[in-house]
Formats: sequence, C-alpha cells, structure tokens
Amino acid sequence: MAKNFTALALATFLSLPLIGCITTPKAQMATTESFVIDSETYQSTGKSERIKTIVLHYTVSDNARSIKLLTRGKVSAHYLVMDKNDNKIYSLVPESERAWHAGDSGFAGRTILNDTSIGIEIVNAGIKPEYRNALNNGALDYHPYEHYVAFDELQIKKVAELVQDIAARYDIPPKNIIGHADIAPSRKIDPGAKFPWQRLYNEYGIGAWYDEFDKQFFMHPDAFAAATIPEIKQAFRDYGYQINDTDAWDKASRDVVYAFQLHFRPEQPTGNMDRETYAILQALNKKYAGRDDFY
Repeated sequence: MAKNFTALALATFLSLPLIGCITTPKAQMATTESFVIDSETYQSTGKSERIKTIVLHYTVSDNARSIKLLTRGKVSAHYLVMDKNDNKIYSLVPESERAWHAGDSGFAGRTILNDTSIGIEIVNAGIKPEYRNALNNGALDYHPYEHYVAFDELQIKKVAELVQDIAARYDIPPKNIIGHADIAPSRKIDPGAKFPWQRLYNEYGIGAWYDEFDKQFFMHPDAFAAATIPEIKQAFRDYGYQINDTDAWDKASRDVVYAFQLHFRPEQPTGNMDRETYAILQALNKKYAGRDDFY
C-alpha cells in the first residue's frame, strides 16, 4: 500500500508544471529576440556638430607642473602643447569627452562652453616673474604687451597644425577659434598678448582677423565720437562677447575691452575703449556679420 502511494505521488509530481524553471514563451522572446538600429533609411537634416569652439590657453607653468595639474587635478584639456623640442602633441582627454578647461564662460550667446568646445593648453609662463605683482600696487589696471612671455616657434607650428585639423573636422567657423580671455574676460587673460593670432590667420588661415581697409574706414573720428556706450557694447555682443548693458565703462566692461585688445590689438592692450579698438570691432563685424555660428 505504501509502495503504491509513493509511486502515485511521484507520478503526480512529475506531471505538474515546474514553476520558476520552465521558460514561458513571453520570457523566451525577451531573452532571445534582438532589434536592429537602422541608421540608413531615414536621416535628419536639422543637425550640426556638437563641437562649436576651439579655446586656446596657456598653463602659467613649466612642462612638469602642467602635466601634473592637467592630469591629476580638477582642471583638464583635450590637448597639451609643451615647450619641448620634439614632434609630440599630447592628447589628455578624448575629443568625444568633456574636458574641464573653460569654467564659467560664454561666447556668441552660448554658455558652459566645456560642453561644446575643444580645449588646448600651451605651456607658457604667462606674465614674466618680475611683473606678476605689477597690478597689486595700483599703478596699472592691466598688463601691457611687454609683461607677457613669448611662445616658442615650435609651439606655434604645433598649435597651427592641431587647430587646422580640428577646425576642418568639426567645421568650426573662424570667429569660434578663441582664447580663454575671450570667453571669461573678468577671470582670465590667456593666451595673452604675445599669442600670434594675426600670424596664425595670415600664415595658416586660422581664426578671424579684420581687413585693414575696413579698419581704416571706421577710424574716422566722427564715427567713434557719434557712437554711444550702449551702441558700442551691442557691437561687442554682435561679435560674440558677453558684456553688461550699463551705460558706463565700468571694470567688468573694461575687462571685455582688454580681452578684445589682447586678441586683436595685442601691442596696446589698455582696457580703455578708444577709436582704434572701435574701428577694429566694427571691421570684424562687417566681415563676419550674419553668421549663425552656434546652430
């Protein structure tokens, strides 16, 4: 009797579904079926490159300290150009990733430029040691041209080749090849007055530069005399600079003027709005007007 009961119980058990062990058709479908991403049939035309700007910096350090700061600290850049006599440009952050080089910044209506830029650091001391405290005594508001340290010839060639390549791959317009000072004028002054923007434009086709004929046209004394402060500040905004709307040349406004002069009139960076600075600004806007560079 016991033997027959055991056999009957075993037969009944084997006939029951093994819940938790048997794969249902639905579960089986979820684990075995795959889907295909079709990137060929349809394509959107409303798109552009994510990288919009190239931002150039100097490190205010030597090679060893620059490497340490840019690889172990809370600041980084996509590329580092040292002042070594070799053929190397160092890639520190992949272009597909976000480097921490721009900080609080803005240009041409776009802010948080770390999201949309490639940062290039160049090893350079910045201000000569004997002049680094020159502003503290109140005699100067801004460093003049002679306070800055020149770049090595090989560094300029490396930067030129690198920027040409990046600008071509991402179709970056000339206005958007800029310095740290251009995007953060109250915080930064790099790459400084001795970075050769005009030479890079003339010899390598890099960045923006004004036409001398247009500059001379806008140098007419009456043009500058008739321009109001709000109109001049709007001209800075038209080119891309972030500047306040006060009706005065306060310190924040003069910081923008100084940053602009470092880039486009480096031999005389004073922070003062004058006729030549106005003429250069107007000439640049004439040449590069109507560009929707950030879409």
